[in-house]
Amino acid sequence: MSRRPRTLVVRLDSAGDVLLAGPAVRAVAAGSSHTALLCGPLGVHAAQLLPGVDEVLVHDAPWVGLDPAPVSYEQTERLLETLRAKRYDRALILVSYHQSPLPIAFLLKLAGVAWTAADSEDYPGALLDLRHRRQPHRHEVLAALDLALDSGFALPPGDDGLLRISAPPTTTDLTGPEPYVVLHPGAAVPARAWSADRAARAAAALSAAGHRVVVTGGRAEKDLTAAVAADHALDLGGMTDLHQLAGVLAGARVAVVGNTGPAHLAAAVGTPVACLFAPVVPAERWRPYNVPHVLLGDQHAQCAGSRARSCPVPGHPCLDGIGNAEVLAAVAALGATATGEEERGARR
Repeated sequence: MSRRPRTLVVRLDSAGDVLLAGPAVRAVAAGSSHTALLCGPLGVHAAQLLPGVDEVLVHDAPWVGLDPAPVSYEQTERLLETLRAKRYDRALILVSYHQSPLPIAFLLKLAGVAWTAADSEDYPGALLDLRHRRQPHRHEVLAALDLALDSGFALPPGDDGLLRISAPPTTTDLTGPEPYVVLHPGAAVPARAWSADRAARAAAALSAAGHRVVVTGGRAEKDLTAAVAADHALDLGGMTDLHQLAGVLAGARVAVVGNTGPAHLAAAVGTPVACLFAPVVPAERWRPYNVPHVLLGDQHAQCAGSRARSCPVPGHPCLDGIGNAEVLAAVAALGATATGEEERGARR
């Protein structure tokens, strides 16, 4: 039997993108002797939560992200030296449907990686050993799994292919033991989130309807979460790292969140998602994966497919136009789903 390869998986984007790569990473790990994940600085904490990852490498690539790093010979040289020393046999480059894998493919070849695969619309020359074609309209999770399978890596028996992370911690010391709904008002770009005023009105409406509301956000979002929580919700802004946030989401009946990393984190812990989905990117590729969810927002709005970071339409109607009644109905429906699952679990 031939030796199983040392394999590198590359996903250089944000935490949500890394979480969506999780099933493909597990497929790679099932067929490899060692599995490393090369990610950007925004994806590190998510990468550390993925089952199957033996090693996390970080590179701040100048062709990725909202605020890309400057091109640096020294940083590139350090990456090449690290990759050469690790002696990977194979590499899979995971990119979104609109991204090119060729910059990192070029560096992997310079570093001596013998075999590299990626989805690529552009002609790769000698940079890819497998130029894969993604199926039309494919969800990002399934597109990554397709690439892994065609590269010789299949999910192991018994793996359902869902999003998954290492077991989240119990966070009742933060949330309290009573049932609650999470409202996560922030997002990496404003086009994918409610305005602060709209989120605050939603929190108030959820509270008035009898839900205990827990508002979450990162350290840079503490002013936002305080404004949204006001005096009718518990404000956890800036109080959780990614793993603790996973625990908070795991304990929630429902998460109300935009198309951003915490939506995929909620899916990874099995929590239903009322997803505020601005159609600047297609929902068929980025919606919460394989958990009960409701998409809230006009998917045919003027901004559809624009990949806009800030809403190009005055008043942000695709999301701020969502009524409280829609939000409450989605939370009620998803909460009923969660209750049914809990009851079925108790019977098993």
